[in-house]
Amino acid sequence: MSLRLSDVRTPDRPRERLYAHGAASLTPVELLAILIGTGTSRGDALEVARGVLGLGGGSLRELARRPVGELVRVTGIGRAKAAQVVAALELGRRMAGEASRARFEVRSPADVHRWYRPALRDLVVEEFHLLALDAQNRVTRDLLITRGILNSSLVHPREVFRAAIAEAAAGIVVVHNHPSGSPTPSEDDRSVTRQLVDAGRLLDIPVHDHVIVAGDRYFSFAEAGLL
Repeated sequence: MSLRLSDVRTPDRPRERLYAHGAASLTPVELLAILIGTGTSRGDALEVARGVLGLGGGSLRELARRPVGELVRVTGIGRAKAAQVVAALELGRRMAGEASRARFEVRSPADVHRWYRPALRDLVVEEFHLLALDAQNRVTRDLLITRGILNSSLVHPREVFRAAIAEAAAGIVVVHNHPSGSPTPSEDDRSVTRQLVDAGRLLDIPVHDHVIVAGDRYFSFAEAGLL
């Protein structure tokens, strides 16, 4: 049987154990219970937390992929608590993406994938990003250009190069994700890439690559000889 908070000695309750032993000593359910704070007449915060984690099959990564509307339907979770859980998961995602990025040099498509994988691999919508580079191929800025709905994202060269010019980029890499999990480029992906490469030649801002991130895999137009 699952323990309820009322059955747990005060020193062994999640918040007290966090103060005594640190957050790393707590289980995901206990951490969620601290976020959620209170339970219902049918179950305490631990019970509610188990219901929330159950949406992801016990996986925090899968939970982060669930829409906020699903969290609201869990007994004991209203809009405010759902927002708290989503915000905490988003903070964790962003922290994972904060590698040491100072003067990060792009030498290969694998470097681009390493930069974007933490931020893009679990998204359920497409995002199209611009990585602005200096003359030594070091990252000067990472810019979100568009965010799509489900698996479609429209981007126009005008939007990309307006940002590239504003950043005084010597060259650029464009990146987007495939929520489907397959990195294979679509015909739209190929068409947009051709338009961007042509525009880059006119503006003397070369497009070094277009990388598609799909989970832990990626596709590089440069590697495939398609630029």
